[in-house]
Amino acid sequence: MVSFNVFKNTVLLFVLIMISCGSKSKSKDSLSTNHDEILKQIENDEKIIVGANQTENYLSLLKGKRVGVVANQTSVIFKNEEPDNKQIATSQKASRNDDYIHLVDSLMALNINIKKVFAPEHGFRGTADAGEHVKDDIDTKTNLPLISLHGKNRKPSKEQLEDLDVMIFDIQDVGVRFYTYISTLHYVMEACAEAEIPLIIFDRPNPNGHYIDGPTLEIENKSFLGMHPIPLVHGMTIGEYAQMINGEKWLENDLKCDITIIPIKHYTHHTFYSLPIRPSPNLPNDQSIKLYPSLGLFEGTNVNAGRGTEFQFQRYGAPFLDKKNLKFTYTPVANFGAKTPKHKNEICYGEDLKDTDINGVMTLKWIIKAYKNSTDVSLFFLTNGFTKHAGTDKLQKQIEAGLSEEAIKETWQDDLIAFKKIRAKYLIYD
Repeated sequence: MVSFNVFKNTVLLFVLIMISCGSKSKSKDSLSTNHDEILKQIENDEKIIVGANQTENYLSLLKGKRVGVVANQTSVIFKNEEPDNKQIATSQKASRNDDYIHLVDSLMALNINIKKVFAPEHGFRGTADAGEHVKDDIDTKTNLPLISLHGKNRKPSKEQLEDLDVMIFDIQDVGVRFYTYISTLHYVMEACAEAEIPLIIFDRPNPNGHYIDGPTLEIENKSFLGMHPIPLVHGMTIGEYAQMINGEKWLENDLKCDITIIPIKHYTHHTFYSLPIRPSPNLPNDQSIKLYPSLGLFEGTNVNAGRGTEFQFQRYGAPFLDKKNLKFTYTPVANFGAKTPKHKNEICYGEDLKDTDINGVMTLKWIIKAYKNSTDVSLFFLTNGFTKHAGTDKLQKQIEAGLSEEAIKETWQDDLIAFKKIRAKYLIYD
């Protein structure tokens, strides 16, 4: 096996050299990205094993207990990531496909006493629109009560926790502050701390975990789109972030949640990870996840960011953008995850970014370009919406004042340096 790995790595290095020598049409930044990714593939021959797959590390914590689960469609056990003791349930009653089995189905087949499931934004099966209120329900596949944490309450109530001994949190995140699953994590931790219920977190890789960027939230602008003073791209997994919530005493009344983290095996923050299941309806692929930190800011504007198309967060456009300079056109329509997209059934002028090379950076160039090409700038920003997404009211003022991306990013640096020092205390992975 060792000799095979040496041979395989030698071949990969040869391919890398050929790419570096032969790809004259690509930019220097593109070549360095390819170089880094190939080297990381060489360094990470061992397969990533997510926390949920490691049944040998958590079944003993659940047996004989009344269990609640915070989960969505990404809360799965992968069949090609066998745990050490092979304790993945294979009951015919379990709902699964060829690649994975849902965590809830597996635990029920293993006779774990699951009492209820708590669902975040987009719901348990991940089909609700962004921001759409999700009602409490019964899961038709398991007959378990479904309690929405994106409806009438975002925090589990005392009554909802009364019949539980332990809670599990297992949701795939994408490492962006306004992606609301980390806000749900905060409220679940707070509720568990108040009820003195331990929380077990099944960790998963952060596909944007290899960098930190963006403006830091000012606490006066906190909302469900950002609750803590962190940069827009924070570079942490859910498990690491939970440790920071505890350590920085962000829970109400300085509470501390009793957490147990089932860490990811064979993962570092520089390990490439392609999400096998879309984490929400409008993040369909790797490119959308890479672009999300940058194009997600359009959610606080009157510009469409691809919702209502099959290329969500891979394009942007609006009817009021200058069609002389932004010639790419598309028409948003109602579809999966976007019943009423911005500018529904209207021709939008903008840019197609589905083939744009971007990795390890959050950029302002597209939102600045869109603002400069607005035929009516009064239509551009949504009242309070942009500040909630940016976490600061300064960014809108800077864009309106005509500052360059470089000048704006320079104003973030002191906060980013300070955050990196705090973040270092809570890291689980290199």
